[in-house]
Amino acid sequence: MMGTECLVPETETPPSTVRIAGSTFSLRILAAAIILLFFYYAAGVVITVLLSILLAYFLDPAVELLERLRVPRTVGAMIMVLLLIAVVVAGGYGLGARTEDFAANWPRYSALLKQAAGAVEGKIKGLEGQVSEITPGATPQQQGGERPEAAIVRTLLFRGIGSLYALFLEITFVPFLVFFMLAEKRQVWHGTLQLFPASQRTRVKETLEDLRDVLRNYLAGMTFLTLLVIVASGAFFWFLGLDFPFLTGIASGLLNMVPYIGAVLAWLPAFIIALAKWKTFGQFALIAGGLMTIHVLALNLVAPKLVGRRVRLNAVAITISLLFWGWVWGGMGLVLAIPITASLRVICDHTESWRPIGRWLSA
Repeated sequence: MMGTECLVPETETPPSTVRIAGSTFSLRILAAAIILLFFYYAAGVVITVLLSILLAYFLDPAVELLERLRVPRTVGAMIMVLLLIAVVVAGGYGLGARTEDFAANWPRYSALLKQAAGAVEGKIKGLEGQVSEITPGATPQQQGGERPEAAIVRTLLFRGIGSLYALFLEITFVPFLVFFMLAEKRQVWHGTLQLFPASQRTRVKETLEDLRDVLRNYLAGMTFLTLLVIVASGAFFWFLGLDFPFLTGIASGLLNMVPYIGAVLAWLPAFIIALAKWKTFGQFALIAGGLMTIHVLALNLVAPKLVGRRVRLNAVAITISLLFWGWVWGGMGLVLAIPITASLRVICDHTESWRPIGRWLSA
């Protein structure tokens, strides 16, 4: 009829839909919390499995080469695992001899460290005294609480026990896990695909192949980069005339595996060695500048060509991953943070609903 207005009812979201969406979000948060707790309390097991996966990806090209040369895959896997063990043992033996020399001279460095720490502690106590004069209050002993020194020692003790347990698991189980992963690669690959519906197996296969390429290239690039930094740092320390240049160069190269903060952490071993010979600020600044130059050149010139093209993570994502996994697993978390985050980026890129997260990680 003329003059009659057509009223269009407004569409409202049914309350049941809101409740279902809210419950789904809550379940996801709960699942994430459970997984995080599992990662934290089962750190030794999870780290052992992740290290085994990374080493298996790293050694798999050599096993495939032996297989093309008519060597059975089981035999090739055994050869590569034994070769890896031999390299680790030989490197540990050579490093142990130099470590014994350093340990024999440790009392000299220990006295210098105590002297330097005492000077810093004296300045801190002086500042605390000035603050207490302005805002007087009760000391921790007067409050009846636990001494902070005891709390720190207890925390470090428990963390050390956890680290020793993880180290025991890695030494004991990693060689066997790597061997089984290499020898039974096809069975594991096929079994993994069978976990998903037939309609999704093509996409899962592409994800696993991309993940394999990313982890393999990352490990190969970081191995070469670490060796390069070890050689350059060792030569730099030898040129400066520091004691134990090779041992200090190894520490610098291994710390380089931790992005960004590794370039600063690498100063500490060299500073400890330099305390026995140098006293002026300029000489320590020379060490810091030389190491920073080596690390910056390695990270900005070599790393992008060897690692960055496949990993594709932005600086913010790397920093957040270092903070998070370092908090969860300590030192091993700093080493595994980049492979874990790169793997997450690959999974997000191949999952339709998670692609915005993948784009943010690689932006």
